[in-house]
Amino acid sequence: MTEGPEEPQIELLPGTAANKVVEVSDLSVIYPAKEHTIVALDRVSLTIREGEFVSLIGPSGCGKTTLLRVIADLEQASSGAVLVNGMSSHDARLARAYGYVFQAPALFPWRTVLQNVMLPLEIHGRPAAESRAVAMEHIERVGLTGFEGKYPWQLSGGMQQRVSIARALGFEPKLLMMDEPFGALDEITRDRLNEQLLRLWEREKRTIIFVTHSIPEAAFLSSRIVVMSARPGRIVEVIDSHLPPDRTLEIRESPEFIHIAHRLRIALASGHGT
Repeated sequence: MTEGPEEPQIELLPGTAANKVVEVSDLSVIYPAKEHTIVALDRVSLTIREGEFVSLIGPSGCGKTTLLRVIADLEQASSGAVLVNGMSSHDARLARAYGYVFQAPALFPWRTVLQNVMLPLEIHGRPAAESRAVAMEHIERVGLTGFEGKYPWQLSGGMQQRVSIARALGFEPKLLMMDEPFGALDEITRDRLNEQLLRLWEREKRTIIFVTHSIPEAAFLSSRIVVMSARPGRIVEVIDSHLPPDRTLEIRESPEFIHIAHRLRIALASGHGT
């Protein structure tokens, strides 16, 4: 495994120990099978610090979604350890320490936008008036004010995914995990949502872990990009991005962006041969 560049030093906030949000140590995921076992992840170690936007990129089947699901306690590791905010991923899930956005919106068709966003707040026992106020705030943040009374079938795919993001943000998680949320959208809608997500990250300083297959998307969104190899999934390289946080889509024509995208292509090609 090739070691990535040294992780950037980030100023620590008062009261935070090393400012680490996620610590993955020597993590492996192995699926038993009749003929031969499948090694989805092989001894992966990764640290993600507060306020970072970290993208996981690699070929299909490299284990990037598996890694995200283990961090979220949606899947179990075979060996190794995961800490989220200093606690086990299981305890972090019970403490509602993160939000999770799936590839598909997974909205309830009989509930309006507002009702879908309110749902996790209701499940967690928040009063109805408080749940509504919080949900309306996050609907506004994702640019859907005026659509709160609509049903999912009345919305475009991009708007449905924004509802999913608002729902994930509803209980104010400091960590947001996103599993290729824009992969099924057309390029124009995807670009627009990338810009909106970047503004959200810039404004709210949340930590985001983002799975993608797209080199331009990873290069545009991320402060760090984790490149993974073909199965068994290993980290090939970690690439830092020093693009300004207030960047717009036009930066994709800049030499800095082109350089990052080129490094990603080289690392991905290397990972295919690992």
